[in-house]
Amino acid sequence: MDKLLIRGGRRLEGTVQIVGAKNAALPAIAAALLSGEKLTLANLPDVVDVATMLTLLGHYGVTTERTASSVTLDAGAAQNAEAPYDIVRRMRATLLVLGPLLARFGTARVSLPGGCAIGARPVDLHLKALATLGGTIDLDAGYINAKAPGGLTGARIVLGSPSVGATETALMAATLARGETEIMNAARDPEVADLASCLVAMGAHIEGAGSHRILVQGGRTLRAARHDIVPDRIEAGTYAIAAAITGGHLELTGARLEHLAAVGEALERTGVRIWPTDRGLMVARDGALRGLDITTEPYPGFPTDLQAQFMALMAIADGASMIRETVFETRFMHVPELNRLGANVTLQGTSALVRGVKSLRGAPVMATDLRASVSLVLAGLVAEGETVINRVYHLDRGYEALDRKLVRCGADIRRVA
Repeated sequence: MDKLLIRGGRRLEGTVQIVGAKNAALPAIAAALLSGEKLTLANLPDVVDVATMLTLLGHYGVTTERTASSVTLDAGAAQNAEAPYDIVRRMRATLLVLGPLLARFGTARVSLPGGCAIGARPVDLHLKALATLGGTIDLDAGYINAKAPGGLTGARIVLGSPSVGATETALMAATLARGETEIMNAARDPEVADLASCLVAMGAHIEGAGSHRILVQGGRTLRAARHDIVPDRIEAGTYAIAAAITGGHLELTGARLEHLAAVGEALERTGVRIWPTDRGLMVARDGALRGLDITTEPYPGFPTDLQAQFMALMAIADGASMIRETVFETRFMHVPELNRLGANVTLQGTSALVRGVKSLRGAPVMATDLRASVSLVLAGLVAEGETVINRVYHLDRGYEALDRKLVRCGADIRRVA
């Protein structure tokens, strides 16, 4: 199992290319199951979760032709099958095949998913959405059995919370459902709007994506299409924090500041400069860091996927910061590891009190999930001495060549087996 060896104390300078968003690529790949025509996805990130989703679609008979940054999916010969636990257990997003399978084939059997252990993340919103469209849902021995022998019918779906995954499940299923579907309290995330753009390119009729109310005119036959995956705002936010924590200067090409409004505002309030360029955005810090209280919220609020990284930044800021997590109830597993590096973080239920320290110290630490892993990398970039991060396979699930990109910007990082 690989680990990273980081020697801290180097300022990051240079350019980082932001790739396509993993969280947009996964539902777009699943959407290929909705049509018998080819779907080409460009700007696809080279990460383990994408490879896992492509493997899963291969299990259903979908063929793939892959280039350096794109893949063409052909589901013309696809057939319904049981999604095996051995594949599904690797990440939660595999649940996204449930809606397309049920909508196209009238039946689906998918194992309850796995993924990062950062909270309960129940599947009930996905299942209720499909049931509202006329699906019959049954849970049996760890599997979801869904049936709609007469096909799905458009309906009004009211989500109990603006879940990204449930919104995507409802959106994909509604494209083949007869009549109109209205999705209320929909997630507004850029990744949801990107999926809608992909479905529209395939011939779907969708209005309101990016708002709390989405309308879908279903029942259309979908066609061959090409779609460019939206740049990864979480990757961009992570590198922005990397520039901030090291007192460096990075240009993030391809990044979109409009997708990082809450993050950009928070960084500026801590003493970081961030501004758009003709190629993306620039991030720089020259002075001291100031502590700042934040609360994670659904988009357009501060993203939970950047909470751990921001905590690493606040660990060396002047003063104290309060970080409140409202999205995932157990997303503080990085706290003990940050404290091993000399941070002063105290948990208080769903909040973390971070008292800034003058410096961090290198130590062996253990990655527990994707975003926790990268928060330890960020802390290691400024820690005195050597930081050893174990179980970095979590990083490879969602960050393309993270260690190599940081090395090109001046970091001292080695990956060892």
